[in-house]
Amino acid sequence: MRHQDKPAIAIVGAGIGGLAAAAALRKFFFDPVLYEQAERFDRVGAGLQLSPNAVKVLRWLGIEERVRQVAFAPATALNRDSVAGKVTGEQPLGREIEARYGAPYLTLHRGDLHAVLAALVPAYSMRFGKGLTNIAQTGKRVQLTFADGSEAEADAVIAADGVHSRVRDRIAEAEQPRFTGRISYRAAFPAALLSGVELGDARNVWWGRDRFIVAYFTTASRNEIHVSANLPANPGGAAKESWSAHGDVDEVRAAFSNFPMDVQRLLAAAPDVQQGAIYERPPLPDWSKGRAVLLGDACHPMLPYMASGAAMALEDAVVLARAIDQADSFEAAFRFYETARKPRANAVQAGFRKNTWMKSETSPDWLYGYDAARVPLRSSLAADASTYYES
Repeated sequence: MRHQDKPAIAIVGAGIGGLAAAAALRKFFFDPVLYEQAERFDRVGAGLQLSPNAVKVLRWLGIEERVRQVAFAPATALNRDSVAGKVTGEQPLGREIEARYGAPYLTLHRGDLHAVLAALVPAYSMRFGKGLTNIAQTGKRVQLTFADGSEAEADAVIAADGVHSRVRDRIAEAEQPRFTGRISYRAAFPAALLSGVELGDARNVWWGRDRFIVAYFTTASRNEIHVSANLPANPGGAAKESWSAHGDVDEVRAAFSNFPMDVQRLLAAAPDVQQGAIYERPPLPDWSKGRAVLLGDACHPMLPYMASGAAMALEDAVVLARAIDQADSFEAAFRFYETARKPRANAVQAGFRKNTWMKSETSPDWLYGYDAARVPLRSSLAADASTYYES
């Protein structure tokens, strides 16, 4: 759409994916407006892992160095058993990963990445307190209605409104997510609260028979720790799908009471936890309808097993912005985007379901070697985007 007047683009949701989409579009001189249901931005959530494919997006956006200044760069990933904490497997994440894929592996707090992305979007582009209640397409325009009674209109809408996306319900038939029978708990807390545990330069995972726990630093200064635990839900227990719901930290401690002392000390140091029931959704047949398109968790919700949910949203944002820039219409742009992204998103979703990623020796070439800024959009190679890798 390079030779047309720049159209009005609305982005619903200003999380990681929505902000990345806005920043990516601005590189092509589009000026999207973001509609966020929250009243303001807060440092919410817990830890994120950014593999090299995600860091390449940050580089393309011009913020890699800012993120590297605040993030932790683990040298290795250690798998440990749940009896004595013995190392059962190791995957390099430091210089070797960066040399192979051209970008590092980083861990950080979601709020810190969000803040760096938000700085790329001017304040005049943001609309807070805008919870979407309805979307309707009339001709070449899309109307949005919000919970506060206000309305907006755009030439196209990008839905980055998360796993409970209202826009997805307008694009695909209503679905019934399947409860996997598992619960995830997360916590981020000051490292000063922890004693007697040496995490070293590693991302550590302790694997039990039916549960596991992950721990790593989220800051370059190592003053904050992220812990996430994944285990079967109690029979008849609550099964709410939410990443902000308060959990019972004593319940988590009891669930891992037979794990090594390092794990028990980690959980003892956590003041509180957030919990979320884990639901699975099948891949969508269509990612867009008319002039509305889905991105990130609104499009392909990921189970928390490959640490790639944020990475997939970041990749989506770049590929979608490139497609909009190159296509003659939104409908064509959305086709390019879906053709390039769907095989990869489906492959990652399948990997999430297995819950074996990096548990044993694994080649991550197909995942880490992808570059969203270079993947083909129009050629036959676009259909092979899930394995696009240049050494």
